[in-house]
Amino acid sequence: MPQVPIDPSRTALIFFDMLNCYVHPPDPEKERRILATGVVERCQAMGRAARAAGIPVFYTNGAHRPDSKDYAPTLSDANMELEPWPDGPRLMRGGVAIAGTPAGEVIPELAPEPGDWVIGKPRWSAFVGTSLDPVLRGIGVDTILLAGGSTDVGIVATAYSARDLAYHLIVLRDACQSQRPGAQDFCMDRLFPRMARVMTVAQACALLPTGR
Repeated sequence: MPQVPIDPSRTALIFFDMLNCYVHPPDPEKERRILATGVVERCQAMGRAARAAGIPVFYTNGAHRPDSKDYAPTLSDANMELEPWPDGPRLMRGGVAIAGTPAGEVIPELAPEPGDWVIGKPRWSAFVGTSLDPVLRGIGVDTILLAGGSTDVGIVATAYSARDLAYHLIVLRDACQSQRPGAQDFCMDRLFPRMARVMTVAQACALLPTGR
């Protein structure tokens, strides 16, 4: 099937929550599983290709207060690992991405470069409560390359927001990750295709004018 080329002058790359607390968590087994997906290496490759093509790179990072008062206190049936609360629905509270702490910093493998955009966010969607939309529109962007994780949390939330704001969206399948069984494939195969183009980093790079 013919593919629409990617116009660097109208495109931005967004790395979502590629933070130490999520990619290099304290649990070594969880860290091993995350790194085994290859998401870090694929993000690095996409970042290199984007910068070579003149595509602006954005980092949208969870940036919460230490007291978590800016975290959405929503009622839920289960915790973030989908484990039901033992005493029924309870408020979801707190986050691990605390602004100004090492845990809340971008992983060293993907450190921002001069000229990149770093935007803190208080919600799952990179658009809610942030300057992302006016900044993108201000620099003439109408297409987003989206990478990071978790796929079934912030990537999904950001994808819905991007769709409702009328952005063209490319979800980079192998540069996103989720540790919840079945979530990655469900999102990529059954959810995102109706609001976005889903492709690998290699496929996206092949659509750049340089073919890098």
